[in-house]
Amino acid sequence: MSLASNVSRPVDQIERDGSTASQRKFITFDGMVLESGVVLPEVTVAYETFGKFNGSNAVLIEHALTGDSHVAGQSLAGQQSGWWNDLVGSGKSVDTDEWFVICANVLGGCQGTTGPSSPNPADGFAWGSRWPRISVRDQVSLEVMLADGLGITKFAAMLGGSMGGMRTLEWLVMHPGRVGAALLLATSARASADQVGTQTVQIAAITNDAQWNNGDYYALGVGRGPKRGLAIARQIAQLTYRTQEEFDERFGLDAQGDENPYGRSIPGRDLNAGRFAVQSYLDHHGNKLVARFDAGSYVSLSDAMNTHDVSRGRGSLQDVLGNITVPVVVGGIDSDRLYPLHQQAELAQFIPGAQSLKVIDSLFGHDGFLIESEQVGALVQTTLDLARK
Repeated sequence: MSLASNVSRPVDQIERDGSTASQRKFITFDGMVLESGVVLPEVTVAYETFGKFNGSNAVLIEHALTGDSHVAGQSLAGQQSGWWNDLVGSGKSVDTDEWFVICANVLGGCQGTTGPSSPNPADGFAWGSRWPRISVRDQVSLEVMLADGLGITKFAAMLGGSMGGMRTLEWLVMHPGRVGAALLLATSARASADQVGTQTVQIAAITNDAQWNNGDYYALGVGRGPKRGLAIARQIAQLTYRTQEEFDERFGLDAQGDENPYGRSIPGRDLNAGRFAVQSYLDHHGNKLVARFDAGSYVSLSDAMNTHDVSRGRGSLQDVLGNITVPVVVGGIDSDRLYPLHQQAELAQFIPGAQSLKVIDSLFGHDGFLIESEQVGALVQTTLDLARK
């Protein structure tokens, strides 16, 4: 294992030349065996920390699909501003004057942790089509290696929403003695057919892009690759992250600026065709993700979510959840159409240490776990209160 601080790593062409800097730190491990038996000969983990470690105050925060290690702080090179800025920091819900916060970029990601865009040690070229299939359990195994590398034997608490909630749940099953308390937010015990279907269409949008090249597009040059497919995948996802009610209230059938959506040109055929405001909104989110995320990572991580099932190979779901002994807070969002409340109700019902399901009232659907800071903060504080006991 080697440890490096503030060293640039390949991030979908962003930090390849080492000319940019961020507050990310990195640990590189000599090897890792995946669930499938495939061996990754070298794995790097990008992570960020906030606060000071006193031996017992570590809190692991797990990011969602297109998140990264930058959970708090200002925008830095190749990163957005902190995705939980309102919740993590001095005097906030996760008070970094009390807690030592760690957030790591996930295995398969593209913000510093090894993934499809990273160089294969065998030849220095991007993994691309050679990148193996990974699982949520593989992602947790790498996080365990990170914790060991940092000398953390037990986390006081673990907080995860959406895909981050999947990893948190797997921690509770795989390593219950290393977690003091946990928040499972807007997540599920296993993927539903609806979620698999939605994510499969997003994967298809990318892999059917003419520049996908079976995943080997990294040598095509900056600005090349399945950018259009990735943008479409994000647009599909955005429709599941938000709600019909929000779209109707926010956009209705308004035109975008002075554009005429009822003109003679057809969108997609004519780049100058007028758009509805909601079409512009989706274009914006698609283009925004393309500027900071790798299509190969999107495919790999979406596939890992498709195969998420905490009971796989372990027995019945009720028995697996029933064996969790860690105190757990389970939260869901009343308008979430991607991870509907019945999935969190199942977690709350079968996990013995869970309190009753906590419901967040929001117009924003699944994205409420990122937006409803006051309500989410209350659940975070309840979880940390359990960690103090």
